Amino acid sequence: MKKIGVLSALISLMIALSFSGCVDNTAESSGEITKTVEIVDMVGRTVEVPTDIQRIVCSGPGCLRLVTYVQAQDKLVGVESIEQENISGRPYQLANMDFFQTLPMTGLGGGKEIGVGPYPEQVISASPEVILITYMDAERADELQGKYGIPVVVLQYGDVNSFHDENFVGCLNLLGKLFQREERAQEVIEFFADAENDLLKRTENISDDEKDEVYIGGLCAKGAHGIDSTSSNYAPFNAVNAKNVASSLDVAKQVFISKEQLLEWNPEIIFIDTGSYALIKEDYEKNSEYYESLDAFKNGKVYTQFPYNYYTTNYDTALANAYYIGKIVYPERFSDINIEEKSDEIYEFLVSKAVYSEMAENYCGFENINFSNQ
Repeated sequence: MKKIGVLSALISLMIALSFSGCVDNTAESSGEITKTVEIVDMVGRTVEVPTDIQRIVCSGPGCLRLVTYVQAQDKLVGVESIEQENISGRPYQLANMDFFQTLPMTGLGGGKEIGVGPYPEQVISASPEVILITYMDAERADELQGKYGIPVVVLQYGDVNSFHDENFVGCLNLLGKLFQREERAQEVIEFFADAENDLLKRTENISDDEKDEVYIGGLCAKGAHGIDSTSSNYAPFNAVNAKNVASSLDVAKQVFISKEQLLEWNPEIIFIDTGSYALIKEDYEKNSEYYESLDAFKNGKVYTQFPYNYYTTNYDTALANAYYIGKIVYPERFSDINIEEKSDEIYEFLVSKAVYSEMAENYCGFENINFSNQ
């Protein structure tokens, strides 16, 4: 097993103990005896759930994605309406849309409902045995559990600064235990660990003097933005040890810079988040002289990235992005990688369907772009 960090291990151990050390309770409902266990969720709440969960509802950003990663989406009895529409940037939706659209709506979803929860009447009508929910504190979860009369299990989604984030790993382990799919959960954890190690081995021991400077522009965060939207801590850059010109800003998430700052940095290679492609193309048409004064545009070194912050982090797409960056920045070290095949390998494993072509239809595929010819 790959090393996933001390905190990750502690969280996983806590989850394992919460199952192995619990009392095997029984509950009688409609003349049937239901075996239950007590688990500890990701905000430290002890929750009694059925040992063999068959009916669930997911609520909140990223919840259904993680359930799909452990291949438990077949247990859904209702979904948020946001999971039945606007599917262009979410691979788990692309892979399961025919099924999701057959399910009753249990809430709207989206940022405005973070911490609020699904609709009580719709949830009760769907009769789930467990409600899984993200981005909620313990007090609110207890309140909802009392209101619904249904166990509420809170998940912590994690952060894509690494593919072994302790919350991400702990959450996968918890879902594996809940659904008796521990083996699948471990496979997912090891899949990301192996990929991260592969990227590291390909790109370690390269001095900064040997690297081209890179920049991510148009970084999507709660919508599309211009080329001035970027990050000093772009996870796909970090995964391949790329030399990010914005790293000196030391801002953990999205940040807006001035166009003058980008001119001053003048990176050799620019990547464009294609969720913002239309905005940047429009700006290029109005200010082509500005863009063509940047070396990356002059030298034809502008490339694409799929948006991965869509109803929180799509880990699969972030990983595919990292492999494409590797091919562009270190072509010799990634010469064996066919990026379309690699992307589909990632999607196939995590969401059970190769959806690269569908992602490319909704955005630009992984390619070199020339705005002057668009």
